[in-house]
Amino acid sequence: MLDDPTPARASRRAVVAGVRPAKGTFWGSASAGVPGAIGGVPDGMAAASLVGVNPVHGLYASAVGRIAGGLTADSRLMVVTTTSAASLAAGSALASVATEDRTDALILLTILAGIAMLAAGLVGLGRLTGFVSHSVMMGFLTGVAVNIVLGQLSDLTGAEATGSVSAAQAWSVVTSPLTWDLPTLIIGVTAVALLVGLARTKLAPFAAVAALLVTGIAAWAFSATSVALVSDSGDIPVGLPKPAIPDLGLLDVNLVVGAVAVAVIVLVQGAGVAESVPNPSGRRADSDKNFMSQGIANIAVGFFRGIPVGGSVGQTAVNTAAGARDRWAAIMSGVWILVVLVALSTLVGAVPNATLAAVLIVASVGSIRPAALSAAWRAGGQSQIAMATTFVATLLLPVAAAVGIGVAMSMLLQVGRDSRDLRIVELVELDDGHVREQPAPRLLRNDTVTVLDIHGSLFYAGARALEAALPDPSSATGAAVVLRLRGRVSLGATAFSVLSTYADRLGESEGRLFVSGVDPALAARFDSVIDIKLHERIKVFPAKPVLGESTHEARQHAHAWLVRAVETQPVPVDRGHGSPIGRLWGWMRKLGRQDS
Repeated sequence: MLDDPTPARASRRAVVAGVRPAKGTFWGSASAGVPGAIGGVPDGMAAASLVGVNPVHGLYASAVGRIAGGLTADSRLMVVTTTSAASLAAGSALASVATEDRTDALILLTILAGIAMLAAGLVGLGRLTGFVSHSVMMGFLTGVAVNIVLGQLSDLTGAEATGSVSAAQAWSVVTSPLTWDLPTLIIGVTAVALLVGLARTKLAPFAAVAALLVTGIAAWAFSATSVALVSDSGDIPVGLPKPAIPDLGLLDVNLVVGAVAVAVIVLVQGAGVAESVPNPSGRRADSDKNFMSQGIANIAVGFFRGIPVGGSVGQTAVNTAAGARDRWAAIMSGVWILVVLVALSTLVGAVPNATLAAVLIVASVGSIRPAALSAAWRAGGQSQIAMATTFVATLLLPVAAAVGIGVAMSMLLQVGRDSRDLRIVELVELDDGHVREQPAPRLLRNDTVTVLDIHGSLFYAGARALEAALPDPSSATGAAVVLRLRGRVSLGATAFSVLSTYADRLGESEGRLFVSGVDPALAARFDSVIDIKLHERIKVFPAKPVLGESTHEARQHAHAWLVRAVETQPVPVDRGHGSPIGRLWGWMRKLGRQDS
């Protein structure tokens, strides 16, 4: 028995085996993490400037997020680090917080966002990311990119910006060229030129670091005192990040809403990263585990005073291009950033703010995908409206509001598709045993069995679309309808209400509704929701392994019910005189029903 591990021990061993580097691969992963760390330093500092806090908080996030996310993510190549979209959302949530309280509020915001992500993974919300419309995401991410570009023009030129949103601030800068600081502008343009020029060479992974070094040395060599430096925003602490306790006294509605917005952005972006970079083994990553991993990373980052983090498309691409084969490349890139914090923190303070603005501008412009935007635009009017609405909302409203609008637009698009895609066809059994589909009749026929099949969703608007599309039973007497629901494992309250109401309408004209192909568990719900015993106008036939068997059985019962209905129904005759014509008419109607 000692050789047989308990399930708990086996589970622990599996976790350790999944985290431990394979034999002989550690130093290869350590070297593969160097390019990611080099690029992560300027990215983290630039992201912190979006949040409006000391750039060192971006370095803390880059280091701790990569380590915590790397240790726990189910996508083994995904790099969990700072992202522009999450930073912009965090900055929007902290915009109204007093400067002296912003760091404490940042800690609380990041931890709250992590808790929301962790909870989303624990309750299995990973599959819901697929319901976020592609056109909505394209509009939002493009709006974020444009927002960042517009918001960095003041730092790039050294001008003072006015306005409540980035577009207004950019307009105030562009229309006041006399307020620009020439040395700052030269530094910024030089950084942009280096970033763009080196991006097309083998030195592309080191382009951002080269821009930091060249512009920092230039600002120092020429004694450009008018050029704002990172150190101007506060002292750069030397050494490893120190843990901090969140101040719950700063908790308010704006902070909670902002944390939820950050969580939504991070989770949707992380799902996209996981899809684009599969695991080396080919195994599909568990989206819920990735949710929990990003939640754990944000909680850890928050306690170490970092800004929010999430799966990064750009840094994951750098990681894989550098030769990453397992999670340790991401982990080691975080370790190398800690080395930078210990050994080179003094140099971090000498970086010009204009250079960080250049890094954000070039990265944001590069993230805009014209081909994907064009494809989404050509998809049709709904996609155009959704993309344009989300884009404008991202430019003009706080990020949390834009995220809410984007989620609402996705839901409306889904509901709209459900209602438009619903289609009802009539199934006609042929003499050779085959079944032909044909358009469903608009009106039911007297004493006839009509078999209908439904294509499309029956939730929300789809159920209401079904109500409008079902054949009208009001002009038919004794009509039986067989409704095939094969493949559906659940129905909402709206769908049950529609079916119950339709059965009542059939019953008012002496008709009956038969429902076939119903999943056994769903069949039990019919009885509990509608109460079949009391509501005798509906009869349910559970699905069977053989396709069509349940519907065939329902059709036979419908025909048998018609015969019994005719036999028990009084024949209309002239009771006053008992005329032969009345008797003949009743006999012919009865015979016609039996033949049908």
